[in-house]
Amino acid sequence: MALTPIDIHNKEFSSRFRGYDIDEVNEFLDQIIKEFELLIRENRRYEELVNDMQARIDYFSSMEDTLNKSIIVAQEAAEEVKNNAQKEASLILKQAEREAYAREEEATRKEQLAEREVVQMLKKVELYRTRFRVLVDAQMELLNSTEWETIVGEPPVQTVLDDRSELAYNDHEVTQNEEQHG
Repeated sequence: MALTPIDIHNKEFSSRFRGYDIDEVNEFLDQIIKEFELLIRENRRYEELVNDMQARIDYFSSMEDTLNKSIIVAQEAAEEVKNNAQKEASLILKQAEREAYAREEEATRKEQLAEREVVQMLKKVELYRTRFRVLVDAQMELLNSTEWETIVGEPPVQTVLDDRSELAYNDHEVTQNEEQHG
């Protein structure tokens, strides 16, 4: 059991022969009581200070735990955001690859179509050229044939060429007549 100032004050000593001076002892005890009361007050103040410090330590420990948990949650969230960003980047890349492949296929298809059109045009040009050559050859044959003079009933070509001015005049006249009647 702890000793209190009241215990010291109420303490009675038995007297003996040739004992201590009672007044001196009481004075000393009074002095001890005052010192003891001061020590007790100081001890209470320190206990309050320790309790306050302990409360602050508990508060900061709690805050530390909360901050640690927050850091862990933030790290997990950052990791999740990073993973989601990587997944999204992967999806965007795959989509871009698909679009690039589709565009490449479309370009290849258009190129093949253009090549077919060029081949068809070249065939048409060759066909036209062949037909034109046949037509020109047929006309040349007709012009070079001797039947020409008998069909037309005209003098030979040399006579017609000598009379060019008359022919030019007649051609002009024929053209005017055709325009008037045509």
